[in-house]
Amino acid sequence: MGRGRAALLCTVLLLLGACAEEPTASTVAAGREAALLAALLDEEVPSQEAALREIETAGDERFIAPLIELVRAGQLGIAGRNGYNQRIVTLERLSGQNLGGDWFGWAEWYGATELSAPPGFASWKGRLLSELDPAYASFLTDEAPSRIRVEEIDWGGVPVDGIPPLEHPEHVPASEAAHMEDGEPVFGVAAGGARRAYPLRVLDWHELANDRLGGVPLSLAYCTLCGSGIAYDGRLPGREEPLDFGTSGFLYRSNKLMYDRATRTLWNQLTGRPVFGSLAADDLELRLLPAVVTTWGEWKTRHPDTTVLTLNTGHDRPYQLGEPYGSYFASEQKLFPVAESRKEQASKERIFGLSRGGVAKAWTLSSLVEEKVVNDQLGELALVLVAADGRIEVEGYTRRSGPVRYDAGGAVRAYASPGATFRLGPDEETLLDADGARWKIGEEALLGPDGKRAPRVPGTLAYWFAWQAFHPQTGLYPPPEG
Repeated sequence: MGRGRAALLCTVLLLLGACAEEPTASTVAAGREAALLAALLDEEVPSQEAALREIETAGDERFIAPLIELVRAGQLGIAGRNGYNQRIVTLERLSGQNLGGDWFGWAEWYGATELSAPPGFASWKGRLLSELDPAYASFLTDEAPSRIRVEEIDWGGVPVDGIPPLEHPEHVPASEAAHMEDGEPVFGVAAGGARRAYPLRVLDWHELANDRLGGVPLSLAYCTLCGSGIAYDGRLPGREEPLDFGTSGFLYRSNKLMYDRATRTLWNQLTGRPVFGSLAADDLELRLLPAVVTTWGEWKTRHPDTTVLTLNTGHDRPYQLGEPYGSYFASEQKLFPVAESRKEQASKERIFGLSRGGVAKAWTLSSLVEEKVVNDQLGELALVLVAADGRIEVEGYTRRSGPVRYDAGGAVRAYASPGATFRLGPDEETLLDADGARWKIGEEALLGPDGKRAPRVPGTLAYWFAWQAFHPQTGLYPPPEG
């Protein structure tokens, strides 16, 4: 058959609906998006089905995003079960994937694509999620500047501030801390010449502490899902009042999205950047403060003048090791979807990550603990990383599953190297340079002879899956074999 006759036959078959070629149109008619989004939430099944037919006939892949949203919404009971199966059928035909009602699988698949959502999707999603908390309709709007795909914002299972932040929590000197055990893990934070310890068994329940230390307004932001706790200076250039943060209840790639209470902008916990809301229009980044995961015994030995949070938080919680995330920390599984383009390490391998000037690098905690002192580079910046205190193993207990054992991380401190090569000294608080000169390990800097200083470069411990999600081009130490 000649090419002309074949084309004519295909045209006839297309008119009869029998040709297997893809539709030539890729989107619905201009201006129809809002009506179709509204119809997808219509409780009347015929209205939903008509919208699904129109979307599928057009082959409009932009509607993959709202259909994935409706998979989970149906499972949460906020979109109704009527029409649920037909939405999945249309989703599979549009995407070419066969994932059924596996929302986790759909979300990870979508996260690895470059698909986009139809206009009006952000406000539509805000209205949908407002059935979980009315505040969500004001967080997610089409007018808000955005630096992320709103499609990848997930509900984390709690309403706004459903995980209540600590507001200037009560603290006492180390000498009065009878509630603390030497082996328990803490976040040790340094600011304004002062030191404070934040017990992880307290922060596990709150994930955020707005505080002031040494005159510095700080927010200790802790994403339990990512295994990362970061202390941020709440001051931004040009703003008179420091930022005060709350918990939005949203996640982005399994990372906690904070919100500042002044503008209700959403902030990425791991990067310290505004990602959705009015402040996302500006190129802003919170300044990191020196923080470390260590044991209470090690921290108070280094800093006998430290203070530490008490258990009098104003909230009724069982502040014991292992509650509420011990089982998660001990597991190899994630709780929320994250597309993983980097597979060199296991998803929940703990790494120490640094990002400066657009360059990122991760060091596995296991390699740092084994070598104790690592001389390396971050782009053009020479570094020395110190992890001489070892890992922190926790024996905890959860009401749900009983005794649990997990790794809480370990102390890692990174410094900008002054052109020297360092090794561990006679004790775990001292480094020696190539000339044998002693440098004291401090929170703000390495303190060397003749007043020399090597400033601290603050970073964070995190799970590998979380770090690679936001730094896909990250370097890795040790480098992958082959």
